[in-house]
Amino acid sequence: HVQLVESGGGSVQTGGSLRLSCAPSGLSVSDFSMAWFRQSPGKEREGVAAIDSEDITSYSDSVKGRFTISRDNAKNTLYLQMNNLKPEDTAMYYCAAGFLLGVASLSPSRYDNWGQGTQVTVS
Repeated sequence: HVQLVESGGGSVQTGGSLRLSCAPSGLSVSDFSMAWFRQSPGKEREGVAAIDSEDITSYSDSVKGRFTISRDNAKNTLYLQMNNLKPEDTAMYYCAAGFLLGVASLSPSRYDNWGQGTQVTVS
């Protein structure tokens, strides 16, 4: 049984930083493509950052240069470092995992396993 648990969300002022973590059980982050998505009320789920099993990364244009996705295989944990946060970054952030064979996709339909989300609020 696969379970993804996000943590690290919270409230921060514009220009601040947060680091989100995702600790899966039932899968190894090193073997899967992993990604962060976000969703605000009334909006579609948006791909923010992804990393594939070869450590190739991809980012949405809205966060490129501000957010960094990484993983610690020894801790089996995925991270999203978010710097220079803006009010438009406010959303529920979700961790996702998919067996995509070397693809760092930002498309939600490519991922089979999802966490419950962690709220990020920037004011």
